[in-house]
Amino acid sequence: MTIRDDFLTTARIALDLMRSPQVAENWDKPSALPEFGVSGLAGHIGYQALPLPSMIETPIGDEPVVSLMEHYARANWTDLDVDSEFHTRIRAGGEKLAAQGQDDLCDRFERTLEELAETLPGLDNRPVRMPHWGPWAVPLDEYLLSRLMEFVVHSDDLAVSVGLDTPEFPGHVNEAVLGLLTRMALTKHSAVDLVRAFSRKERAPQDITAF
Repeated sequence: MTIRDDFLTTARIALDLMRSPQVAENWDKPSALPEFGVSGLAGHIGYQALPLPSMIETPIGDEPVVSLMEHYARANWTDLDVDSEFHTRIRAGGEKLAAQGQDDLCDRFERTLEELAETLPGLDNRPVRMPHWGPWAVPLDEYLLSRLMEFVVHSDDLAVSVGLDTPEFPGHVNEAVLGLLTRMALTKHSAVDLVRAFSRKERAPQDITAF
C-alpha cells in the first residue's frame, strides 16, 4: 500500500461516515468542536480532498519546497485561538462547502475521489500548495499524510458530534497518523513528557496534545 492508496481508503471511510443518517439528522446542530456546526465540520472533512485535483493540475511554481514539519512550523496554526482569523476562515469555508446540503457535499466528495483514483497513481512526488498557506509548497506525498491526519481526527470529531462510534481505519493508517501527531507533539512538549504519557501513567502529564 502507498500513501496514495491510504489517502483514498481513508477518505472513503470518512465519506461513509458523512453519508450516515445521523449526520443528516444533526446537520444544522452544533458539533463537538467549539463554534463548528455539524454541517461545517462535514464540509471541512470534504475539503481535505476537494481542492486536490486543481492543486495537482496547477503548474509547479518557484516557491520553496519544505518538509511537512517545516510547513507546520511556518503556518503556526496549532497555536492560534479558536476565534482567530485563521480558524474563523476555516469554519466559514466548511460551512460554504456544505451549504447545499449533505447529499450535494458527499456527491462532490465522491466524484473527486473517483477522479483522484485515476490521477494520483501516475504522478511523481511533485510539490503542491494552497494559497492561504504562505509562499511555500510541500511534496505531494507529505501533503497526503497531513490529509490522513485530518480525516482520522475529524472523523472522530464528527462521529462524537452525532452519537456514532468512530470509524475504524486500517492499522497502518493509524500508525502513520499517530507518528505524525507524535512529531507534532514533540514541537510543543518535551520528549520525556511523551515517554511518560506512553509508559508511566503515574508520571504522565495531563496534556501532550499536538495542537
